[in-house]
Amino acid sequence: MSLLPRHGAGADASHADAAMDMGHGSGSGSMMMAMVFQTNMATPLYADSWTPKSAGAYAGTCIFLIVLAIVGRLLLAARSLQEARWLDKDMKRRYVAAQGKSSLSERVSSDTLAKPMTLTANGVEESVVVVARTGSMTRPWRFSVDPVRAVMDTVIVGVGYLLMLAVMTMNVGYFISVLAGVFAGSLAVGRYSSAGEH
Repeated sequence: MSLLPRHGAGADASHADAAMDMGHGSGSGSMMMAMVFQTNMATPLYADSWTPKSAGAYAGTCIFLIVLAIVGRLLLAARSLQEARWLDKDMKRRYVAAQGKSSLSERVSSDTLAKPMTLTANGVEESVVVVARTGSMTRPWRFSVDPVRAVMDTVIVGVGYLLMLAVMTMNVGYFISVLAGVFAGSLAVGRYSSAGEH
């Protein structure tokens, strides 16, 4: 399969065949794209039709990338805040013991690590028993939560891939614009994002 377009028979076709043969030959002439940074203002972004033709169009494209990177940071912060809200809502839920299941008192009496303590709040003392959670707790699937989480994750990943494609053009201006947007977004809302997300 040739990576070079064929425009017709004759010299162009024989040139394409020779280039294809070189690419599949001994390996010394394989066709590799050099990954180096470049400063060409007429670098397409996402489509051939989005190719800046002037300095103003190039600046507009860079501003778009800055805004897109800021939006990416905002989405990460929004997801972290929403996860915290969902967790708070789950922690406020009350669970009812079903018939045939072991009661809390039975589980506490069989737990060797259960510790009786006194809890004081606003001058009122209450006797409580502290037990360790066994195993990991998985929150149940909820129609009001999980589809929203899936949409948020999809949008976040989509924005991330668009930013990655912009960086992969190896255009210095696009690269610096993405970094500037990430910096500005993290400066504004980074404290709301979960640690380790990028």
